[in-house]
Amino acid sequence: MATFAFDAFEQARATRIDRGLPAGRLIAFGSLAIPIAGAGLPLALFVPQLYATHYGLSLAAIGLVFLIGRLWDVASDPIVGALSDRTRTRWGRRRPWIAAGGLAFGLGAALLFFPPVAPSALYLGLVLFVFYAGWSMIEVPFSAWGGELSGQYHERTRVVTYQGTLRAIGLLLVLVIPTILEQFRPDDIALKMQIVGGFTLLTLLPALLLTLTALPEPPRPAQEPASDGFWRTTTLIVRDRLLLRVLASDAAVTAGQSVRAGLIVFFAVHYMGLPTWASGLYLFQFVFGVAAGPIWLAIGRRWGKRRTAIAGELAQAAINLGLLFVFPGMLPLLLALTIAQGLTQGSGNLMLRAMVADVADAHELRTGHNRTGLFFSVFSLSAKAGPAIGAGIALPLVAWLGFSAKGGNAPEALEALKYVFALGPALAHVIAASIIWRFPLDEARHADIRRALDARRATPTVPTNVA
Repeated sequence: MATFAFDAFEQARATRIDRGLPAGRLIAFGSLAIPIAGAGLPLALFVPQLYATHYGLSLAAIGLVFLIGRLWDVASDPIVGALSDRTRTRWGRRRPWIAAGGLAFGLGAALLFFPPVAPSALYLGLVLFVFYAGWSMIEVPFSAWGGELSGQYHERTRVVTYQGTLRAIGLLLVLVIPTILEQFRPDDIALKMQIVGGFTLLTLLPALLLTLTALPEPPRPAQEPASDGFWRTTTLIVRDRLLLRVLASDAAVTAGQSVRAGLIVFFAVHYMGLPTWASGLYLFQFVFGVAAGPIWLAIGRRWGKRRTAIAGELAQAAINLGLLFVFPGMLPLLLALTIAQGLTQGSGNLMLRAMVADVADAHELRTGHNRTGLFFSVFSLSAKAGPAIGAGIALPLVAWLGFSAKGGNAPEALEALKYVFALGPALAHVIAASIIWRFPLDEARHADIRRALDARRATPTVPTNVA
């Protein structure tokens, strides 16, 4: 019966590949990206400020709690990825995790964005524990499920593009709301956090229902190899050179993006002398970023993932180098570069995320194990390591070069700020492109892998594992 179900799914999927997954279904499936992405920005922008200024927690306590929470977040991703790969239920292996994660995420968001009268550091720590656990239980299986919707090379890029575009829409909506509110009540941090928290909670339930019902999960094969132990699995992951190259490239991409995000306000306020554009530039970039996904999807269909990722990274490097020619009073040029940045936004991230499922197929062919969930959980670590690397280098560097966020900077310090703001992301994007310059898993190679996997699944026996 299980074999029949798997064969039926493969036939149905092959039919869908010929004409592509329905756009409406992909939008419904990817809608969960909106509340997930929307919750991340206020978590970084408003929560520490509110708990410090409004509720009186010390910055040291808040910093320690967020550090511990982030470490738990990093540790929980591989756990969720490995366990979701091994889950067997009548509802699939990803759905139960996403459903349970939605409950934990919603509870954590409600307690985080609408705290009691006098929350303590312990309260914040426990809430972040629940919040991050729910986030991992949604994000990792959600990404893995997206990678499993199709085995076709370009269709996977299309799935990831829909998810990425909906993430950009979620971020844009969360940026717009506080920007509008600032025009009326600029100092009311509590109200800002409650509004964006309400946005997260109001969009979570319908998005969960849409994601869980939009598209089918592939059933597990009738026969599978015995599960490897923890250390052998870890060794296989660490030795997977294709995965490590994708991870390293994505870490470089996100590091460059974090340098830009971390310095853009300082650049607008102190170098350009445009304090009213401090938030507007970031918002402007995200407005055009919504259009980036379809553009790079079309390029990816023509050039393939590797060449498209390289082109996107080199384009972003060139745009950041263009900032060297921006001087105070040159707002039109700055806006033009910001628009270009938005139109290239996420180009590398999209292609690299789509590559993960292809790498997981190559790993399955070699080892006999489907570890798509684990691969996406490991990939998520690069998205978390990159910002830490970027902020950890850029902020101390501009301070060492004489820049002060309090103002009163010498011209040399402001020039140093501009050079780090321009050259830091440019260098990171060049590094990201160079890492995947000769990435061997292209469309033709992936087609061979899929044919071999399909032939293996059609046989009643399961091959022994090979390293």
